[in-house]
Amino acid sequence: MKKCNFCGEEYGSEELLAALNGPNVYICRGCVAAASKIFSGDLDNAKIEADAKKLLTPKELKNVLDEFVIGQDRAKKVFSVGVYNHYKRIFKQNIKDNDTEISKSNILLIGPTGSGKTLMAQTLAKFLDVPIAICDATSLTEAGYVGEDVENILTRLLQSADGDLEKCKQGIVFIDEVDKIARMSENRSITRDVSGEGVQQALLKIIEGSVVNIPPKGGRKHPNQDFVQIDTTNILFVCGGAFDGLEEIIKRRVGKNILGFNQEKRGKSEESELLNLLEPDDLIHYGLIPELIGRLHVNATLQNLSRADMVRILVEPKNAIVKQYEKLFAIDGVKLSFESEALEEIAQLAIKRKTGARGLRTIMEELMTDIMFELPDFKGYEIVITLDVVKGGEKPLFIKKDKKSA
Repeated sequence: MKKCNFCGEEYGSEELLAALNGPNVYICRGCVAAASKIFSGDLDNAKIEADAKKLLTPKELKNVLDEFVIGQDRAKKVFSVGVYNHYKRIFKQNIKDNDTEISKSNILLIGPTGSGKTLMAQTLAKFLDVPIAICDATSLTEAGYVGEDVENILTRLLQSADGDLEKCKQGIVFIDEVDKIARMSENRSITRDVSGEGVQQALLKIIEGSVVNIPPKGGRKHPNQDFVQIDTTNILFVCGGAFDGLEEIIKRRVGKNILGFNQEKRGKSEESELLNLLEPDDLIHYGLIPELIGRLHVNATLQNLSRADMVRILVEPKNAIVKQYEKLFAIDGVKLSFESEALEEIAQLAIKRKTGARGLRTIMEELMTDIMFELPDFKGYEIVITLDVVKGGEKPLFIKKDKKSA
């Protein structure tokens, strides 16, 4: 294998690397083509090829997610492959000289609230330096009805890209709470379901890939207004939702196909095992229209977080909550410490609230507010959060760092 000295990629001898003057100095055909386009003034294509060189592998993308998202290994692997294939399709589709066109694959994340769906999308968008727009599906309605037009999602994406249209066309749109726009029943109703099936129908066009006219500053469309045209062909759409009750639909379907003792065993399966048996028909029974499911090709399921996972979320990620509070205290010259039993109790309280990892931040704010109110007065101290502080509202330990006295 020989390495290109410009992009760093390794190639076999059959890749016809051009040898430059000097020992072991090479340049690949891709870098030669990019340089040629720069000198000819074709800067846009040169930039696309340069971005293709920087595309991370699925393993590298998962390693990034591992630094910020605890657990959910299977979901992170599926998500990393989906994101990699999407940007590989944009940047490297024309490398092979044939007529096969790679179609777009959007992603559906299914999991309980606070399990990391939004965080996964935010993490990779930030690391890949692409704009991301996050919206709540429950705020969307069909065009012409009171609420927010579906096209306003793209306005947010353009704003996230600071008005850079080309960057916007390669961004990520995360639509949360997509399960809340399930239609009211599997049978079509004579009444309008403007925030359910109607929104799903409105999403079809922009998710699949089309040119959409949007008002640059958002709001409703009106005559004599300037519009910005956005091609959504290369925008990655990620939909997320808790889908409460989906396990019961899967259980009923699986139970019909299994006889004898296995049927009873399957009926008592844990929710995590049931979600792994998900099929498109289950989502149709839940209330998503087949056309929308057909545009969300990649499905990943996230599991409920255990107490051990909650404790790891508190201390392990790069932006862990405990690390953030330690920095806040350090700015005031105070060292912050947590006993392991205190962290376990905080995790248990979050599980009881049934809001996933989001509950950890709320509990920590409630716990630390009174302490931080007096924080500037304890410069030079170490403050230790014990189990009694979390359970009984007792005062933390205040240790003077130089005298080592409580």
